[in-house]
Amino acid sequence: MTILMYDNIFLKHDTGHGHPENAKRLENTVKHLKATGLWDQLRVEKSRAASLEEIGLIHTENYIQAIKHIANTGGGQLDSDTIISAASYDAAVHAVGAPLAAIDFIMKGEEKNAFCLIRPPGHHATPARGMGFCLFNNVAVAAKYIQSKYKLERIFIIDWDVHHGNGTQDAFFNDPTILYFSMHRYPFYPGSGRKEESGWDKGEGFTINVPVPANIPSQRYIELFTDVIKQNADQFIPEFIIISAGFDTYKKDPIGGLNLDREDFRILTEIVIRTAQKYCNGRLVSCLEGGYNFSDLPLCIEAHLKALLQG
Repeated sequence: MTILMYDNIFLKHDTGHGHPENAKRLENTVKHLKATGLWDQLRVEKSRAASLEEIGLIHTENYIQAIKHIANTGGGQLDSDTIISAASYDAAVHAVGAPLAAIDFIMKGEEKNAFCLIRPPGHHATPARGMGFCLFNNVAVAAKYIQSKYKLERIFIIDWDVHHGNGTQDAFFNDPTILYFSMHRYPFYPGSGRKEESGWDKGEGFTINVPVPANIPSQRYIELFTDVIKQNADQFIPEFIIISAGFDTYKKDPIGGLNLDREDFRILTEIVIRTAQKYCNGRLVSCLEGGYNFSDLPLCIEAHLKALLQG
């Protein structure tokens, strides 16, 4: 079975009226998965809170404590887009904890893959700064957790969110043990993600940015994605794969709006699953990042989950 990591605590992260990253994203998805019967086909597990030590695998202690303090004093803003409410710290540490719990299940051999239905998202969060709706970098912490607890060396992070994951890139820019591949709209928020940004020092070549224009046909997007995966997985030989699964590349997304249809997410997922099966015994954890079409996000996630179930 595919594991679905979820917790109602994620609904308590209150970003305020009119904010695109709000609880409806998850509420609508849970409702849809239950109505279609897909919920019952999944192994649904509650998240756990990540420890300070685990979050500290990526983030500075001062930054972690700053987020906690803002939440404890009633909330505030990191920037115009990134909101902290009284419950946001608890939601964020559980968002980090979800992939960690999923990794434990997978490494015990109980299941092959998992999807973490979580918020706040994470890939814009740098080690010392939150931005772009993100507080802690869920996938970055997960990658270091795999290395520190299970002694696997090579982790492949695949990011198909419409926005470049600047935080994940920053965390691993000089790290040859983490292969980070981001395919994203460019020029676009947050302004990073040029092809020339390919790593630094020992990490040179282990960051792969594929910027694409807003009008790219979906078939061309999939072709580029496939080529990058094939060329680089053969050289890197990953031991675990993590997806930053943003669904704001969907053609009707109000923020991102590339040209992907919901079934394209099934195709992308199948490409990654085949890679995981070839190199790392199917070990794969996917984490929700963007996706802001409240009515169609559940359909995109459904396509993703159906592919994971077949994997």
